[in-house]
Amino acid sequence: MAKKKKLTALFLVTALTLSLLLGGCGNGENAEGKVVIELVQYKPEAVDAFEALEEKFNAEHDDIELVIDSPNDAMTILKTRFIREDNPDIIGIGGDINYSNFLDAEMLMDISDFDGLADIKENYLETNKDLEYVPLDGVYAVPYMANAAGVLYNRDMFEEHGWTIPTTWEEFIALCETIEAEGVQPLYFGYKDTWTCLAPWNAIAVDLCESDIAYQVNSGNATYAEAYKEVAVKTKALLEYAQPTPVAYSYNDACTAFARNQSAMYVIGNYAIPQIKSVNPDMNIGSFVFPASSNADENVLNSGNDLMFCVMEDCENKEAAYEVLRFLLEDENVQIYLDDQSAVPCKKGEFPIAYELEDMSEYINNGIVADYQDHHYPTEMAVDAMIQTYLLDDSENALDTFLTRFDTEWIRYNRDIIAKVKKYQEKGE
Repeated sequence: MAKKKKLTALFLVTALTLSLLLGGCGNGENAEGKVVIELVQYKPEAVDAFEALEEKFNAEHDDIELVIDSPNDAMTILKTRFIREDNPDIIGIGGDINYSNFLDAEMLMDISDFDGLADIKENYLETNKDLEYVPLDGVYAVPYMANAAGVLYNRDMFEEHGWTIPTTWEEFIALCETIEAEGVQPLYFGYKDTWTCLAPWNAIAVDLCESDIAYQVNSGNATYAEAYKEVAVKTKALLEYAQPTPVAYSYNDACTAFARNQSAMYVIGNYAIPQIKSVNPDMNIGSFVFPASSNADENVLNSGNDLMFCVMEDCENKEAAYEVLRFLLEDENVQIYLDDQSAVPCKKGEFPIAYELEDMSEYINNGIVADYQDHHYPTEMAVDAMIQTYLLDDSENALDTFLTRFDTEWIRYNRDIIAKVKKYQEKGE
């Protein structure tokens, strides 16, 4: 009953709006007596890769049928199904606040005994531990693909002008000044879509903040007003080198402008590369780690678990689900996804790094990475809109207003989590 109440609190509104979208998944067997494993994954842009993987798995297995669904708005559909107790066997989700909530609701199976975990890079497993509201025993997800966010740049333009990749904040600002002096737009943003405000925010924050700052704040040992002051100042400083009124342009506008050589750089993640290349397939794109610190040795790549697989707690065919996970982790199948999405593999091995990410290879290969700060933000808090409002605020007290509001809203939307952390700490565990 306790678990049911948790699920209802988390997902009831979604369920009321979409309760008739999907039917039940049956008894776990098809007409031929094969065990059916249903996987619902949240990345519709990767549907071609998943269709290829589904077909390949089913051609190679006589006793298991894999059914992969890649719906639009998958998280909403999943939450609806959870309320109806119509769970798939495996979900493919990102390492963000949804994962934290599913863990908190005790919906995910502890897969510590899955042998494939030994092949996953330790830093991506640790990233998931930071997403636990309070420390938990066990492992609840297999990190599959990560993303890499920093600064995309026009390689040809850099080579033509002799510009070099900066390694400190001061060098980055000097580069922007140089680019502007040579008659080129340094940066382009699509802040009309508020979520894009988080791209530079996250890339800057990983250099300047502890990766577990959310837990520190929830523990009462830190405040965002202190932790985020420099992040906020530097995020706003980028506007000096952006196109006029960046809030008038969408994500698609920014991708298109960069693809058409209207700026030398674009502060965004590798996930934008397919969109950019849909406009200019021949564009020579590079990317570098955002140098937010004055010390180059403190640079960290903003990289989080973009896709990971979780087995649902009520999955009745655990071994068949594990067989699906083993298949997905086979090198040639990992490569199918990499070729389609230019992602960063979470599996250990000699996988080629996408050409566009070569300048980040030192960080990727050596695990010098930190998760996106926004993966800890409650959706209801709308931090992206808060940042956009701050960027538009030209008043003298804009910074203090923003930081004060951040802490106030955090307490408002995380009251239950803060209480949970306090209770955990009082137990002395």
